[in-house]
Amino acid sequence: MNKKNKRIWQLLILFLSIAIAAGYIAVPPFKSKVNGIFMLFSSMNVDIIKGYIGSYGIYAVIISFALMVISSIIAPLPAFLITFANAALFGWWQGAILSWSSAMAGAALCFFIARIYGREAVEKLTNKFSMKSFDDFFERYGKNTILICRLLPFVSFDFVSYAAGLTSMAFVPFFIATGIGQLPATIVYSYVGGMLTGSLKTVITAIFIMFALAAFASMLKKIYSDKHPAE
Repeated sequence: MNKKNKRIWQLLILFLSIAIAAGYIAVPPFKSKVNGIFMLFSSMNVDIIKGYIGSYGIYAVIISFALMVISSIIAPLPAFLITFANAALFGWWQGAILSWSSAMAGAALCFFIARIYGREAVEKLTNKFSMKSFDDFFERYGKNTILICRLLPFVSFDFVSYAAGLTSMAFVPFFIATGIGQLPATIVYSYVGGMLTGSLKTVITAIFIMFALAAFASMLKKIYSDKHPAE
């Protein structure tokens, strides 16, 4: 991206951010909607989120897509709740397609925000300590970092996307690795999500442990291979 295009995108994103901030301050219904979204996620309840998305009727798909993108930009919002809700609303495989595609859009947006605005902006959206941790991870595992992190359910989806945008990694390899790494979790969450209601703590814990063990085994294999290359 050349300097001129980068500057144009910076101005567009800045204008959009100012418009959203002004709307939040000056338009009470908009402020109420935004606050409602945060309360929605804080509930940690699939039924509530499913009811919210479903209440938009024929626009439910668009609302779900938008919520997933928002959750990608604002790191503390748990995107897996939307995946569960999508499966319950649209069926597990249709929900999986919606969740995967919207998560990919969110990942791309985070990548370009980091690429356009740089570390200072990213650290405001996340935190400095987390970005330093991902710097070390990228330095150690290089191009394999994206795939490894996408397979670890306890690693922030958003932080990985932001961190990748701060590196010299090209967008296409990042996008492909994200798509491949995100697919297994999306399929499992969607399949399980179609059968879930209410509290998620036990099931989520079990799923996280399963993926963590699989990813950890893969990481150990990679470390071993690096230290003991084939003769």
